[in-house]
Amino acid sequence: MDVSFLEPVFAAPGPYATVCADVTHTTENADTELELRVRGITGRLTEQGAPEAVVEAVRGLLLQGNDGGAAGTLKGRAVVVASDGSVVLDEPLVDAPLREVAEFAPQPDLLPILRQLPGRVPHVVAIVDRVGADISYLGLPGQPEEEKTVDGETFRLRKVKVGGWAHDHWQNSVEEQWEDNAERVADEISSYARRRSPQFVLLAGDVRARSILADRANGGWKDLVVSMDEGGRAAGADREPVERRAAELVAEHEAREIARVVEQIEGAAAHGLALTGTAPVVEALRKSQVETLVLADEQDDEKLLVGSSPLELGVSQSDMEALGSQEVHSEPGERALIAAAVASNAGVVVVPRTALPGDIPVAAVLRYTDASTPSAQ
Repeated sequence: MDVSFLEPVFAAPGPYATVCADVTHTTENADTELELRVRGITGRLTEQGAPEAVVEAVRGLLLQGNDGGAAGTLKGRAVVVASDGSVVLDEPLVDAPLREVAEFAPQPDLLPILRQLPGRVPHVVAIVDRVGADISYLGLPGQPEEEKTVDGETFRLRKVKVGGWAHDHWQNSVEEQWEDNAERVADEISSYARRRSPQFVLLAGDVRARSILADRANGGWKDLVVSMDEGGRAAGADREPVERRAAELVAEHEAREIARVVEQIEGAAAHGLALTGTAPVVEALRKSQVETLVLADEQDDEKLLVGSSPLELGVSQSDMEALGSQEVHSEPGERALIAAAVASNAGVVVVPRTALPGDIPVAAVLRYTDASTPSAQ
C-alpha cells in the first residue's frame, strides 16, 4: 500500500491521539449507544493526558453520526489527532474495529489502522447507457473520490421502424450517435487512466452501451476492463450490486498483491531482493533500500531506538552511537518501522503472521542491494 497519505501525520506535532472506534449507527438506540462509546473513548484519552483540544476534536468526529453526517453510514472510523488539536488522519474502516484503540502517545499507533483500512486499489467505475455515463474514481487514502457525469446527444436516440433506404439511414444515424456518446465517455476514462493509473475499470449498465464503449478502450485501459450486467443510470437504480462487485475486485487485487509480496519474501535467499528479521530490515530502511515494508498483523513487544529523524533507528545503543545520534528514545518496533517507511517513500503491506515464513513479524522487499546488504535472516 502506498502510505504517502500518512505524511501529514508525521509532519504534525506529537504526541498523538490514535482512535479506532465503532461508529455503527443503525439501531433504534444508535444515538445513545454512540454517545456512550464516544464518552468511554474520550475519557480514556483524558486519563492519558490528552489536551482538551485533542479530546474535543476526537469527540466531534466520532459523534457525526448523531448529527446525520457521513459517519452515520460507517461501521468503523480511524482518527489521528495531533497535540495541537489538528486532525491529521480521518479514514473509514472496513468494519467495526477488531480492537478498539484509544491512545495518547508520543507516536501514533498506525498498525491497527493499516490492518483495517478498506481496500485502496485505485480503480474507475463507469455506469453507462447510450447517452453517457456516471464515472467514479476511487483511489488511495487521502485522495478524494472523483465523480463525473458525461452526457452526449439525446436527439434521435431511439430506433424506429421505417422502410427502405430511409430505415437504413435512420438506423445508421442512431448507431453513430451512440458511438459518438461512447467516444466522449472513453475520452474521460482515458484521462483517468493517464492521471491516476487505475488497477481496473468496471463497466456496468446498458449492455449495448458497454459493448460500444469497450470497443473504444485504448491501450491505457483496454486490458483493465471488467464488465457486469447489473446496474443502471436511471433514477432510483440500485447501485449496491455495482459497489459490491467493485469491492470484490478490490479484494482480489489486494489478495494477489499480498501473495506476490509473500512469494518474494519466501524466495529471499534465492534472489537477494528481500529480507526477513528486524535487524536487517532496520539497516535497509536506514539506507532507503526498502521498496515495501511487510509487517505481520500481530507483532512482538519489540522496541527500537530512534534518534532525531525517523531514519535514525537501530536495534541497539551501539547502532545509535555509530549513527552519531545525540538524542535517542525507545519506541514500539512497528511504530518506528512505519515512520521510517513513510520517511523513505516505501510502501507498507500488513499480512497475517502465519503467511510469513518462520513466524517472523517483519520483512522487506528491496529496491536494490549493495555489498553491505545482509542476507535474509
